[in-house]
Amino acid sequence: MTEFLQHIINTMILGSTYALLGIGLTLIFGIMRVVNFAHGELYSFGAYILYMVAILLGANFFVALIAAVVAGCLLGALLEIVLLRPMRGADIDTTMLIMIGAMIVMQNGEQFVWGGVAKAVVTPFPELPLVIGPFSVSWLRLFVFAAALGLIALSYFLINRTKLGKAMRATFQDRDAAALMGVNIQLIYMATFAIGSSLAAAAGALLGPVYVISPQMGNLASLKAFAIVILGGLGSIGGATIGGFILALAEELGAGYVSSGYRDAMGFLIIIAVLLFKPTGLFARAERIG
Repeated sequence: MTEFLQHIINTMILGSTYALLGIGLTLIFGIMRVVNFAHGELYSFGAYILYMVAILLGANFFVALIAAVVAGCLLGALLEIVLLRPMRGADIDTTMLIMIGAMIVMQNGEQFVWGGVAKAVVTPFPELPLVIGPFSVSWLRLFVFAAALGLIALSYFLINRTKLGKAMRATFQDRDAAALMGVNIQLIYMATFAIGSSLAAAAGALLGPVYVISPQMGNLASLKAFAIVILGGLGSIGGATIGGFILALAEELGAGYVSSGYRDAMGFLIIIAVLLFKPTGLFARAERIG
């Protein structure tokens, strides 16, 4: 039982960052109808910005974390303006190819700038874990959990309680009707891609210090983001959040009770099952983002 509860603790920490990935992707996919294959590279971009600001520039770790989120937001806005806006109205295959190209360029650019050697980030948190009875968890992981939950709550507030969020939900429901009501669709698309990108960068910046940072770290992150969207259902922020925790639970239990080598496989087995029996996702919402 103690081992199981330790896995649950690990699930909550990992699942919160997976939820950030899923929320960012479901916003972009749901509102813009863009299959963002570069989502994983935005994840690794956030980790590298954290490394650059905190280690190379010597800035405070928390300042570097904020810088990573802001940089992800700005890069997302730039990608939308330069790559996607000129292709507005193009078929989904064209935008898919564009984003695959962006993914390849970003990954090779990271490898060119930073090299193929993995990077580590030193954090201000104590190395000794917090021990409560038979359970232990590192202070860094506790911070990651708290920061991720804060960003998830901020995302919910933005989508459901702000004018921008109302415009995003209106665009998701009916783009033409939203435009007739005065919504600036181009601005909404840019904001959507920027917000989704910033959440991916935040997830990378939070998990980068927990593991290591490498140009290939975005490959698996991208696959997991799509898996989370499939689990939760297109257009459901709540579904993406719960899907992130479900995927993390499958990975933790698979690694703990089957084999660590099958950690990632266990999560994708669940995806296959969902596609077979409920292809719209567990929490699909056909009518609105939220």
